[in-house]
Amino acid sequence: MRIHLTSVLVDDQEKAERFYTEVLGFVKKHDVPVGEHRWLTVVSPDDPEGTELLLEPSEHPAAKPFKDALVADGIPFTSFAVDDVKAEYDRLRGLGVRFTQEPLEAGPVITAVLDDTCGNLIQIAAQPA
Repeated sequence: MRIHLTSVLVDDQEKAERFYTEVLGFVKKHDVPVGEHRWLTVVSPDDPEGTELLLEPSEHPAAKPFKDALVADGIPFTSFAVDDVKAEYDRLRGLGVRFTQEPLEAGPVITAVLDDTCGNLIQIAAQPA
């Protein structure tokens, strides 16, 4: 068994597509109209056949209170692996990304937490050699 697809609940698919591709650097894989929304997935450019991230509309009534509670408590919705947290932090800050946590060493990992502009906090993490 392996993870094929995971999702992040987004307030606005257009905005999410721009942020996740133009800022974070993911590549759009699927973009299929589904009623008033889209089946919109992105993948890592380093692994185009790997796990897809669905930019899923947060339409369910439970989504907003859930996301608001996570943000209020500073809890990331998900985590993305990077090779170098500090370098990625610097790159993204240069693009205007707002971080709620600067790079922080936590035992064997370094993490930072950013605001994805679509209602989520996202953690980036690396395990330095």
